[in-house]
Amino acid sequence: MPPPTSPSIASLVGLGILAEGLLTLMDAMIKSLAPRYNAIEIAFLRYAFGMLGAIVYALWTRPGWPTREATIYNGLRALLIVFTATTFFFALGKLSLADAIAMSFISPALTAVLGVLLLSERLDWRILIALVVGFLGMLLIVGSKLGGAGPGSDVLLGAIAVFLSAVGYSLNVIMLRHRATRDPLAQIILFQNVGPALILVLPASWMWSTPTFSDLLQFAVLGTIGVIAHTMLAHAFARVEAARLAPIGYVTLVWGVLFGFLFFAEVPSLATLAGSALIVVGTLFAQRR
Repeated sequence: MPPPTSPSIASLVGLGILAEGLLTLMDAMIKSLAPRYNAIEIAFLRYAFGMLGAIVYALWTRPGWPTREATIYNGLRALLIVFTATTFFFALGKLSLADAIAMSFISPALTAVLGVLLLSERLDWRILIALVVGFLGMLLIVGSKLGGAGPGSDVLLGAIAVFLSAVGYSLNVIMLRHRATRDPLAQIILFQNVGPALILVLPASWMWSTPTFSDLLQFAVLGTIGVIAHTMLAHAFARVEAARLAPIGYVTLVWGVLFGFLFFAEVPSLATLAGSALIVVGTLFAQRR
């Protein structure tokens, strides 16, 4: 199969940017729920409702039964997804939306590096420059937030949780890239919703707080958004190298600033704006042919 042409790469990059926007909207909704529910219950309800959408998608596309290898790989991904989601949802309760997203920008760099080490993907100079510029932007934002934080502050706890989530996310993306060209998309989406829901059902029942009807509707919406966005990302990662898509994650800061202002009246600091500018410039540069 010939490599994708520039227009097809551009369309897949655009798909990834839109998917990241939907996921950031989901994060904003989760942040609004965090004061009332613990991270375990939030993650369970997110994937329980996502499971319903994934089952409908699987019944529509009829991907067939998974192989033993697919079951093992996607089962391991489900564990990674649980770890990644719960740590990041915890961080959303400690940090502003833009700050949590900014601190998570270590994950695109980890994704690109792991793509080279584990998948033998190439790391051309444009992507390398984009990662360096994006990393500098992230340091600018994180440094301004952690500079005055004490060791017991919410900022520090949130930053640790985000870093742990970033490690899990990067490993998850690499495993997704490995399986996206082998397993039907519907199987992947089904595993990454049913698996976490089953893993979390017991822990969530131990610390359960019955949601209100309006909150239950919000959980249903964010679960649906998660299925749609991850389907879009899986489609993109099946056709473009992980290293080329990695810098797109930096654009989520723009979405984070927008949704943080609209939903929580969070005004980004000068350091956040300056770091955002570096990140966006680096991302756009990486997509030039």
